[in-house]
Amino acid sequence: MSNISFLDFQYNISKRKLLQRPSRLFSSRDRQSSGLKPAFMPNPDEMKLVFDKFDSNKDGKISQQEYKAVLRALGKGNTAGEVTKIFQIVDLDGDGFINFKEFMEAHKKGGGIRTMDIQSAFHTFDANGDGKISPEEVLDVLRRLGEQCSLDDCRRMVRAVDTDGDGMVDMDEFMTMMTNNMKTAVS
Repeated sequence: MSNISFLDFQYNISKRKLLQRPSRLFSSRDRQSSGLKPAFMPNPDEMKLVFDKFDSNKDGKISQQEYKAVLRALGKGNTAGEVTKIFQIVDLDGDGFINFKEFMEAHKKGGGIRTMDIQSAFHTFDANGDGKISPEEVLDVLRRLGEQCSLDDCRRMVRAVDTDGDGMVDMDEFMTMMTNNMKTAVS
């Protein structure tokens, strides 16, 4: 599975995490020089939430059509060839679908979530490219994904992550929020 898609969804549907006040980890500069491995293993409970978002018909498996629909909602068009390749790799039992076990195995084999994937997910939300995610940008992405929420809900989500109090989420705050419940991957 594409780690980018997982990250996009983790940010969107893991409201439990979004509503918690994250502890401050290292700044991105500190992380780069600390020797900390730039990969993290996702929490299985949150992965189940992500899986369930992909599985729109709730049959316990993800079809190529469901996967493509999610990518389209995130503004990632023209992905048919990429999705076919992903399914060839991830669909271990060859039934044409990805079940939760295969979904988890793909993330384990991929070494977890890389720092660059988190940065790419950040840019998906930062529509105007100013280096910060506003509540309005969160609302736009959530609506494209079919989530029902208000601008006030998005403001609360941003406030829960905003450690410097500027009303926006910068890259360091996003990185902290995304890795708060993840373990560093073992190479």
